Amino acid sequence: MSLLRAERRRLFKRRFTRLMLTLVVAILAIIAVSFTINSHQNGPAARAAAQDRATAAYEEQKRFYEQFVTECEAAKASGNANPDRFPPDCGKGTGPQPEMFPADWFMPYEFNFRKEFGYLIMVFAGLLALLAYVVGASFVGAEWNSGGMMNLLLWRPRRVPVLLAKLGTLLGGVLAIGVVLGALWTVAFWFIGKYDGNITRMTPGAWRSFAIDGARGVGLALAFAAIGFGLASLGRHTAMALGAAVGAVVVGEIGVRIALELMRVRMYERFVPSTYIFAWFNKKWTLYDYRACEFARGECQPKQLVITWQQSALVMGITLAAVLALAIWAMRRRDVT
Repeated sequence: MSLLRAERRRLFKRRFTRLMLTLVVAILAIIAVSFTINSHQNGPAARAAAQDRATAAYEEQKRFYEQFVTECEAAKASGNANPDRFPPDCGKGTGPQPEMFPADWFMPYEFNFRKEFGYLIMVFAGLLALLAYVVGASFVGAEWNSGGMMNLLLWRPRRVPVLLAKLGTLLGGVLAIGVVLGALWTVAFWFIGKYDGNITRMTPGAWRSFAIDGARGVGLALAFAAIGFGLASLGRHTAMALGAAVGAVVVGEIGVRIALELMRVRMYERFVPSTYIFAWFNKKWTLYDYRACEFARGECQPKQLVITWQQSALVMGITLAAVLALAIWAMRRRDVT
């Protein structure tokens, strides 16, 4: 049996891989079902009912307003008008108007595929990246911890090719999972939009945009898988990658934000990892320096810093290359016994 085939079987036969995949699929299914339950197509009957509720709300507020004016005029006539409660003109001319109560406010929720599916792609990508990271770390970390890597190197003594074969198998598996689950995710919400929501205005450009967003999400998951794999291989334990992830959140997200805020560093978000993830998904992410404004002097346009997806790709690429380079160096230089 070839090394790649053996690694592929090992990846998908592992209990942890199956457990994590089942958990992610269950979360995705719960999200889809919740949209199915809460979304309703808004036809003429729903719009008519919403208009009735809008009219009823307007009439209720109108009654409250008329009652207030009556009480104000009565209080003024008796000389007991409280200036803190009643304005000088009793609020005449400021009553509610029908246009203040549009029927759209009273419509039930309707899932709009074109407007909302882009955000759902981000949700899918986040879960896929989490799955890729922990599975990638466990895939090689468990091998080091159990002694399986040493046994494998007795069969295939070429260290770096073995490590790269494992990495290639992992990335191929994550890619396959991402494509299959992404297709099912898209089909599920297409049917939700068709039967319980709205799928109008879907143009080839919209589909192309969704496809690019999906490719970005899968690319992010592949990067996370490789980083988790590299860290676990470098530390020869799954805990190394999991600890690094916790450290990135606690130090990179929370600690850096607090420290730079106390130091009054302007647009400190450019030093936070999540900024580059947002820029990767949204094509760009704009940071604002409101400290440069003196609002007491009037309107102010704060300074801006735009983080592009190209900059985000560069940062993530450098991080990925550094982690894999260290993992390969450790594989070649360190004793495996």
